[in-house]
Amino acid sequence: MLLIKGSQFDILIDGERIVEISCAPCVQDDITVIDATKFIVAPGLVDMHVHFREPGFEYKEDMLTGAAAAAAGGVTTCCVMPNTSPVIDNVEVIDYVKKRAAIADVTILPIGSVTVGQKGEELTDFAALKKAGAVALSDDGMPIKNDDVMRQALIEAKENDILLISHCEEEEPMVERDIRLAEETDSRVHIAHVSTAYAVDAIRKSKAKGIKVTAEAAPHHFSVTEDVIAQKGTLAKMSPPLRKQEDVDAIIQGLCDGTIDVIATDHAPHSTEEKALPYFEAPNGIIGLETSLALTLTNLFHTGKLTMEEIINLISTKPSEFLTLNSGVLKEGAIADIVIFDPNEEWTVDPSKFLSKARNTPFGDMKLRGKVKYTISRGKLVFEDK
Repeated sequence: MLLIKGSQFDILIDGERIVEISCAPCVQDDITVIDATKFIVAPGLVDMHVHFREPGFEYKEDMLTGAAAAAAGGVTTCCVMPNTSPVIDNVEVIDYVKKRAAIADVTILPIGSVTVGQKGEELTDFAALKKAGAVALSDDGMPIKNDDVMRQALIEAKENDILLISHCEEEEPMVERDIRLAEETDSRVHIAHVSTAYAVDAIRKSKAKGIKVTAEAAPHHFSVTEDVIAQKGTLAKMSPPLRKQEDVDAIIQGLCDGTIDVIATDHAPHSTEEKALPYFEAPNGIIGLETSLALTLTNLFHTGKLTMEEIINLISTKPSEFLTLNSGVLKEGAIADIVIFDPNEEWTVDPSKFLSKARNTPFGDMKLRGKVKYTISRGKLVFEDK
């Protein structure tokens, strides 16, 4: 058994579940106690947009190293994108992901591809993918360009009650296109990693009209501008790219007023050799699991933009609700997925100490405020800051 002693109440964990939340729970002699009286105790983070590269690109990251990085960042549930090799477009690959995920320290859930091979042509079997365990569908880095294919995908996603995530490479026109198609089909669409003021405004207007659009933002898009590229080079190269200050401000405003519903990392590991290539040859993407909470606290909480409750909603409760998961909440009977963090501790990002295989982050040497102290996944202590 595990007991978390908090400043206002204690949490007793037995096996995978929270069995009691009270001021004085009944405990046994053989219990492990975590003193969290000086920290924040919250539901574990739910990241609905990560890349663990397995199968096919394990030299960049794999399920186990990705899970370790997640635990270090307070993330207890990760949803992995389908741009692997082979693509997660059939039941067999989903079964493989689930088998590997079963031995990881955190919960790893597969996102299936919308089209076969992510080629944007033939739709996958949505019903079969959902039955096998896919929690959402996306073609991720290969956005669906054909309007008719996207329209039919939205219709079938609605029929199968599964979330369709749109990756808008040419962000502004594709956001507008997907909003229009969602309205036409009365279907729901989720816009991944919003990065421009124009897109935020379009999503805000669509929500006001009652269109079923939700959206996410990544910490890097509300933490730094394109100016950092001059200093960090390919370590700051990503898709969609970093933007101007007015775009950063718009994303923050979108998070504050509810236009943007979720914070997700788009954790995208690459090898040091790949990122050492010339700028236009190097791959897009940065890692984010081990800095996500700290960046969010530094730029949104400590600046007074959002309350702690609002931040927990963005990084845990809301994504869990979107994917209909049994997480994102602390209550008796719930799965014991918990993060314990010091919101005020200052630390300097040192990528060499990351648990991810990758080091491709533009935040190296940056001072952040907010540190994960403990992460508990399914009742098991999987990370402790020593």
